[in-house]
Amino acid sequence: MTETDLVVLLDDAGQAIGTAPKSTVHGADTALHLAFSCHVLNRDGQVLVTRRALGKRTWPGVWTNSFCGHPRPAEPVASAVRRHADSELGIVLTELELALPLFRYRATDSAGIVEHEVCPVYTAYTDDEPRLNPLEVMDARWVDPDELAASLAATPWAFSPWLVLQAKHLHLFDGAVPRRWAS
Repeated sequence: MTETDLVVLLDDAGQAIGTAPKSTVHGADTALHLAFSCHVLNRDGQVLVTRRALGKRTWPGVWTNSFCGHPRPAEPVASAVRRHADSELGIVLTELELALPLFRYRATDSAGIVEHEVCPVYTAYTDDEPRLNPLEVMDARWVDPDELAASLAATPWAFSPWLVLQAKHLHLFDGAVPRRWAS
């Protein structure tokens, strides 16, 4: 991230009202802004979970979905998803689908830093093994969605709040995982 990375600020209706440097957006009084989340599956129907780097401003060291990010001003969200997949995990996505177009949340981490986002949620597939960018991700695991769902239910505090909330709405975690590549 550079000081010139901008995020899109939103009003309560989710309409763009301006931009701000990403480095200034996440604090104790975070403005509503545009983000995205992506859940990546492999040929075996496993979902990729990642552990956020310790240098992350929000939820450092916490296990979460495959990756998240912020689109740049005027950048299509799907393009931002593909850009972050490459820069954070070194993977190429196929079958990118918008799963939760209206997902929105507000959460505060243990340090008092607030996430306040309109965050469309995507699912995608990859044939690639992740090559982690250590500034973004410190660990990654392919896991069975049912096992992840059980962990989310038993220990929600061990995961990012957006993953816990998204899992309640995604079919990845209710036994209906599309196993398109399973043999």
